[in-house]
Amino acid sequence: MTLRRSARLSAVPNNSIPLLQPAVQAKRAIKTTNPNGISKTRKPSATARGKKKARNLNPEHPPLTSAPKPQPQSKTPPPLPSTNIWDPSPTNQTTRRLHSTPPPPPLNRPVEPHLTNATLLTPHGSSLVAYPAGTEDASPSKTGRPRPTATTGTLLEQAVAHLIATDPRLEPVIKQHPCLLFTPEGLAEQIDPFRSLVCSIIGQQVSGAAAKSIRDRFVALFDVDGHTGAGAGAGFPSPGDIIKKDIDTLRTAGLSQRKAEYIHGLSEKFAAGELSARMLLNASDEELVEKLTAVRGLGKWSVEMFACFALKRTDVFSTGDLGVQRGCAVFMGKDVSKLKGKGGGKFKYMPEKDMLELAAKFAPYRSLFMWYMWRVTDVNIAVLSS
Repeated sequence: MTLRRSARLSAVPNNSIPLLQPAVQAKRAIKTTNPNGISKTRKPSATARGKKKARNLNPEHPPLTSAPKPQPQSKTPPPLPSTNIWDPSPTNQTTRRLHSTPPPPPLNRPVEPHLTNATLLTPHGSSLVAYPAGTEDASPSKTGRPRPTATTGTLLEQAVAHLIATDPRLEPVIKQHPCLLFTPEGLAEQIDPFRSLVCSIIGQQVSGAAAKSIRDRFVALFDVDGHTGAGAGAGFPSPGDIIKKDIDTLRTAGLSQRKAEYIHGLSEKFAAGELSARMLLNASDEELVEKLTAVRGLGKWSVEMFACFALKRTDVFSTGDLGVQRGCAVFMGKDVSKLKGKGGGKFKYMPEKDMLELAAKFAPYRSLFMWYMWRVTDVNIAVLSS
């Protein structure tokens, strides 16, 4: 029930009302109403005026001054809740458990489309960021690529402008589905690449709920007296922790024989230094695919998803993803209901050659183009960013 203003004011305790200025208090104290109901203000008597004058002349009593007017409170709205996909707030329990330290403040550093733009964690808890072309020791003559014009602070704005300028049909999709991956906050998130790859193997060919259950049980294998082994991601085992367990023990978390072997083999490569956060930071796209597909259990599609969602590389495009194929077909005006099931092999919605030609004009921001192709058909990409 809404109270009238007068009722609300009368219900407020006197001591909770802000103090009025002394001059206003004095006026209200001597304000009276005559018998005719007309309000008037009684002037102080001559005696009172004399006392006030004498008091103001006494050096022990400095002249009375009105209290300064209270400054209006700032009308700046409170900060909006984080919309980051790696949100470390209490509402994201999984992220809180796996990332105990808050992300660093966004750094406005250069962005190189074909290098890692995420902040990567090492097994020792330190963080690495790439500072590519744009510095004296990374000139275009040395890298073979032009200096990047985008930074982590301007990347999303420039990428979206490029996509819309290239094909205005993307504008309504972009406005409806903001991409959080490449925001300044998203690019400042600390990513444990080892954990991301292990979780990628765990999530293969199972539902998101099943993958989470297995992942939780897997982490619990290394929980001793409430403390997990010293992994790069807080609460996640390190490569050294994992290789100390045999395959049968890893399988008790719900892993298949093959997945347990894949994770064990991946851990051995990280523990031996064949794979590392620093290598993943600066490897070219080709080197990344070569190094990671050499690991059992990691195919080209897995590496492409890792490069986009974990490493935040901006020019990744996966032609082998059925969701991307379907989105591209819809974007080109094809009736996918008639295409489904037709054609053999991997490219049943759209030929690979046609997909590459379509995506080429959106370089060097094909990762964002790919993301919007998922959105065109409302493909759920949550599992890809786990």
